[in-house]
Amino acid sequence: MVTKEQVLEVLRDVEDPEVHKSIVELDMVQEIEIEEHRVSVEVLLTIRGCPLRTVIEQDVQERLLTLPGITDAEVKIGHMSDEQRAAFASKLRGHGGQPAGGQGAQQQQQNVPPLLRGDRPVQFLAVASGKGGVGKSTVTANLAIALAKQGIRVALIDADIYGFSIPAIFGVQEQKPTVIDELIIPIEVKGVKLISMQFFVPKDTPVVWRGPMLGKMLRNFFGQVHWGDVDVVLLDLPPGTGDMALDIHTLLPNSKQLIVTTPQAAAADVAVRAGLMGVRTNHEVIGVVENMAYYQCDVCDEPAYIFGRGGGAKVADQLKTDLIAEIPIANLDKQKDALFGEDSLQGAAYKQLATRVGERLGLKAKQLQR
Repeated sequence: MVTKEQVLEVLRDVEDPEVHKSIVELDMVQEIEIEEHRVSVEVLLTIRGCPLRTVIEQDVQERLLTLPGITDAEVKIGHMSDEQRAAFASKLRGHGGQPAGGQGAQQQQQNVPPLLRGDRPVQFLAVASGKGGVGKSTVTANLAIALAKQGIRVALIDADIYGFSIPAIFGVQEQKPTVIDELIIPIEVKGVKLISMQFFVPKDTPVVWRGPMLGKMLRNFFGQVHWGDVDVVLLDLPPGTGDMALDIHTLLPNSKQLIVTTPQAAAADVAVRAGLMGVRTNHEVIGVVENMAYYQCDVCDEPAYIFGRGGGAKVADQLKTDLIAEIPIANLDKQKDALFGEDSLQGAAYKQLATRVGERLGLKAKQLQR
């Protein structure tokens, strides 16, 4: 006859689809009942109305039916109490064990957001531009997806507090992240974990904050969001060299930087200033992306440089780095949104950009070894 230990063991590979951890390790499996060829299991969810309830039910039932002699499996869905949710959140925060060095070291370690701890080999890449309107957020979003397609675990923080656009680009501006005992679960789209100020303000409401409040929100994005295991965090910075950009440079001393510009001289000049801010705070600029570089004519099959040429190369030269991508303008009649498929010219350019970014961050070799 099947034992409860066997039931727990077979369910150990079932993950909560939001936090990607075992439902057994998170104590979500309760009240196991076994009667000859039938087994019944209760699974506790963190919130009522969980949109992923059906996924969990199906995964658990399929696993239970692999047990020897079991022909009938029932999955009951329950919901956690406040105390159980607090324990669930504590496990996600990683407070279950005590690190070497005693209680003082443990307290010091817990005061640092998990994403920023020295024992986490996470790369940070801030995507910056000198001015708005150059497609910085579009570049960030497509780069994130292209990296994820290469097997890299990607998080994306929309740090453009006033001009957030990442949720709209991904088509999730109406969604809200799950919050469990003040722990925020990021929304995941196309393999990319997202967080943005847009998720926390009423629709069409402007954010009227000064510098200190901006810095606090940024720290909350690091400290109160459960990012799980990620290899690289992309930060979509506000254009220019204001408070948020300065906070990033202060908070993330090892962050790298990617500069986005367009071919025009005016855009290139201000992009250089954004890059120099990173250079002067010892943040390596790993490359320059020239967006809207040219238009590929469908009739003559020749590139048309409608915004001029040379802006990206000029920025790269002044920042002593490389121009690592030239992204063509999309045909708006064929392209309905800002996310590009791999079969498009833009998609191919972003795939190449992701490869070059991965090489510069040392991510490609790491993924091949995993």
